[in-house]
Amino acid sequence: MKWIGLLLCFSTAAFAQNRALLSAPDGLALAERIVQLTEATSLTAPGLVRAATPILENLKEDFKNVRVVNRLSLSVTQALLTDAKGYLALADGVRKPFPFPEEGRKQFAELRDAVSRLESHFQALIESTEAQLRGADRDNLRRYAEANGTQAGPVSGKPRVLFYGDSITDGWRLNEYFPERDYVNRGISAQITGEMLGRMQADVIAHHPQAMLILAGTNDIARGVAVGTIQNNLTMIADLCEFHKIKVILASILPVSDHHKAVNPRFEMTKGRPPAVIRELNTWMAAFAKKRGFTYLNYYDSMVDSGGFLKAELADDGLHPNSAGYRVMAPLAQVAIDETVVATISQQKSGKKRQK
Repeated sequence: MKWIGLLLCFSTAAFAQNRALLSAPDGLALAERIVQLTEATSLTAPGLVRAATPILENLKEDFKNVRVVNRLSLSVTQALLTDAKGYLALADGVRKPFPFPEEGRKQFAELRDAVSRLESHFQALIESTEAQLRGADRDNLRRYAEANGTQAGPVSGKPRVLFYGDSITDGWRLNEYFPERDYVNRGISAQITGEMLGRMQADVIAHHPQAMLILAGTNDIARGVAVGTIQNNLTMIADLCEFHKIKVILASILPVSDHHKAVNPRFEMTKGRPPAVIRELNTWMAAFAKKRGFTYLNYYDSMVDSGGFLKAELADDGLHPNSAGYRVMAPLAQVAIDETVVATISQQKSGKKRQK
């Protein structure tokens, strides 16, 4: 019966952790309220607003960062919590007028409760992150384990290309858009580039493709992963391919839009995936591909509208391509593959003829 007690304890702890974690909308609302309360309470004591100006500016910047990632991620929560606690400590050391306004007293009490709630979320987030990192399959290698075991080897004269990425690749029925081709899909929904890096041996290298077409980075942006980290991950993925003589096709990150947010508020995509960050990464990818001799596949320019957003008719949620979106992408991908793989094969054949 001991194991039942342990299971109950684990279940209770997990339930408590889940309750402590704030949803994205609740997290945004709490962060905004903390900023509002710090601004309001700073006016309740002479000299407080002047003394607290640097912290108040930091809190406003923290909230901007929260809005960029559209949720209370670990890094933005830590920054917000640190600055909010710093403000309260400063406010406690400032002489208050007597009698102290009742409204100010209520606002300070609400602010302390809000900061306490934020701290609970932060601790639960740490525990959740640690549990994920301790997991036996952080990178979800089990997803394609069975398929990898039964995947036939490449066929002579039929170039194998491995499509690698997140949900945009995962949801792409390659056989419908590229019939009679040896194209292998190894996309996994919600993955970031760090997780893809962890799958390279099992899901890419082991299949001996002539080329890998990778479309990745949008989830990293949404989770607040630093641009430099995304670049490092893509560089290491490309390095592994190059070492194993796999041609690299780097696909641009697709634009996103808010065109469909009236249908569902969750379809407001630009807050979590700022267009400016997408363009920054695409510019880097194009330069990186040119420098290393890789192929840069520019989906972006064919899918963006005049306002800088994903064309409304190419996605139903502002992020994931619908059939019309994939119909735009498929011929672009094929041209890039032809330039990368078919041209390489032709060069190899010409070289062999010259040797004879």
